[in-house]
Amino acid sequence: MIEIPSDLHKDVVPLAFLLGTWEGAGVYDFPGTEKCNFGQEIVIRHDGRPFLEFRSRTWVLNEEGEKVRPLENEHAFWRITSNHDGTTGARGIEISSVRDDGTVEIWYGELADGKPQVDVSTDAVARIEGSPEYSGGKRLYGFVNGELLWVGEKAAPNVPLRPYMSAQLKKVLSPAQLIKDINDLPDDGIAFFK
Repeated sequence: MIEIPSDLHKDVVPLAFLLGTWEGAGVYDFPGTEKCNFGQEIVIRHDGRPFLEFRSRTWVLNEEGEKVRPLENEHAFWRITSNHDGTTGARGIEISSVRDDGTVEIWYGELADGKPQVDVSTDAVARIEGSPEYSGGKRLYGFVNGELLWVGEKAAPNVPLRPYMSAQLKKVLSPAQLIKDINDLPDDGIAFFK
């Protein structure tokens, strides 16, 4: 079930399925780097203005699933744009993001019509000196059976666009939600087990 907070700006209501803290794991594989499994935490929140704030932290996992070292972090702002041609249906998405390796990206894409799915591609990429070679990318995010699934594609000057990261994430309940759920139990707690 997708809940829409009462103070969510009306312009980003179609992105409400993304809100929350998500955790899970995925696979990282790009030429010139070590292939690995990674853990990820994504926090997507709002403050009442017409955008969502997106923060992602990833880390390399060993074979036992333990954190080994940081992989990459990203901070972004997601907005919905209006259809300039006056049509209804899919709505435009724009994302401005920065990664800890010194990469800044502008993404454009669409929110699928009638389903919780976002498909975006880079429009502009800027890198500081020393950041990894990177010329563009694509991402697909989808809310499937209560989970957030995503896949990222990446291109570099000598590597054509190809999948390089994907993850399956589960929503983490906040302590406030847990307390609300506890408050919904019968007073004695025993009736719950009958």
